[in-house]
Amino acid sequence: MVHAIDFQDVAKAFRGSALNAVDHVSFTVAEGEFVTILGSSGCGKTTLLKMVNRLYEPDSGKITLFGEDISRADVVKLRRRIGYVIQQVGLFPHITVGGNIAMVPNLLKWDKAKTEARTEELLALVGLDPAEYRDRYPAQLSGGQQQRVGLARALAADPKILLMDEPFGAIDSITRTRLQDELLSLHRDMGKTCLFVTHDIEEAFKMGTKVIIMNEGKILQYDTPEGIILHPADGFVSSLVESARAKEAFWEKFKS
Repeated sequence: MVHAIDFQDVAKAFRGSALNAVDHVSFTVAEGEFVTILGSSGCGKTTLLKMVNRLYEPDSGKITLFGEDISRADVVKLRRRIGYVIQQVGLFPHITVGGNIAMVPNLLKWDKAKTEARTEELLALVGLDPAEYRDRYPAQLSGGQQQRVGLARALAADPKILLMDEPFGAIDSITRTRLQDELLSLHRDMGKTCLFVTHDIEEAFKMGTKVIIMNEGKILQYDTPEGIILHPADGFVSSLVESARAKEAFWEKFKS
């Protein structure tokens, strides 16, 4: 069986640090899974994610995507085959919404009609009317709308793998919940393989078919949300689960 993503004893350290940011990590992701990576700041989750599209290179170990060793791949071509969404969105402010979404198709030299059709299709898919939003600029959009455009841009070239680094972290809670639900619906419809970094346990358990829990560069547990809740691997994981239960218990007091 070929896995969509396979990490084999991967390690990464940064200059000046005594500890590995990612410490000899091994795991696999099946095609079509939505895997969330949960941990506090500095645990290594973003470093792990950025090694998939070679924004960071591992010091040791091997990473394969669909059986291909990515260290041997052309890095530009590799990144064009992977969707990437970040918290800061990263839209080009001087380019229209349509132009931002068309960025990768233009680099791939799609013909104009195909690119325009794909742009309109994706705007509709993320809930933005193409006629209303295609010719706007990022500054004319709300934070939630910008994040939708960022997702559309990541999907433009129909990548098999989608990487997301706290994409909803800077958005208000109402919009965040709505975008979570829409992303889950999109995932069910499109079947992309997703890696989604978050520090929010409720978000991790809601979104993930599986969850990776990291601390100090290591994977403490990799399982379904149910498996983690029922059988936490150690005290750190137990404390995360208990913190989520405490929040739930707080809100339960106010139910009528």
